Amino acid sequence: MSIFDRYAEYYNLIYNDKNYKAEADYIDRLIKKYAGNSKSILDLGCGTGRHDFLLAESGYDVTGVDFSEKMLEIANRQSETSNSKLRIKYLSGDIRDLRLNLKFDVVAALFHVISYQTSNSDIMSAFKTAFEHVDDEGVFLFDCWYGPAVLNEKPEARVKRMENEKISAVRIAEPELSPNENIVNINYTLIAKNKQNGAVEEIKETHRMRYLFKPEIEFMLGHAGFELIKCEEWLTSKELGLKTWGACFVARK
Repeated sequence: MSIFDRYAEYYNLIYNDKNYKAEADYIDRLIKKYAGNSKSILDLGCGTGRHDFLLAESGYDVTGVDFSEKMLEIANRQSETSNSKLRIKYLSGDIRDLRLNLKFDVVAALFHVISYQTSNSDIMSAFKTAFEHVDDEGVFLFDCWYGPAVLNEKPEARVKRMENEKISAVRIAEPELSPNENIVNINYTLIAKNKQNGAVEEIKETHRMRYLFKPEIEFMLGHAGFELIKCEEWLTSKELGLKTWGACFVARK
């Protein structure tokens, strides 16, 4: 079972304050800048598909892939109730060994999907998957946790409260830094209450996050067959620095 399967029911609630529209617009700008004639996108680790819906609204044909069947169930439900003219489809698969025998103008891995690939071999496999699916002169873009900021500022415990008309929830995140592995283990406790019947569910999970540095990313991209053409702070386009937690990388085949 994927670590996200139990979380999937609450995923959209947890990230309801995430500005998916701004992120999709940012991705669209990057695509137009570095691969201006792109029409098709393969989204590796698509989750519940909220980026995909917005990118499809911008005119792209989008194929989303995720390992979590529960996430894909939600993504498909959302797609079925959306504008029928949008060109979106979802597939189950592991981004480390996915082979669709299809080419796309753009391959993307968003919302720290690459940071969930915690070993060098996992990252290399994900990069190879991207290479096998991107068209000649196409681009691969992704974001990840940026190592210099993680070590400079260090992760802290956080508490997040959220609710909608059906559920009220609290999520506690307690990180543990493993500097010799370049890993942060985030121990999550989610306590959710059903407002209608009063039932309470508690979920405990540990998410292992790999933080990465530009030289190792450039090295691994090169071995996969890519050339790194741009790196910048996610959303702001600022230069990467010691306070940059979210880094965006763009590579060309």
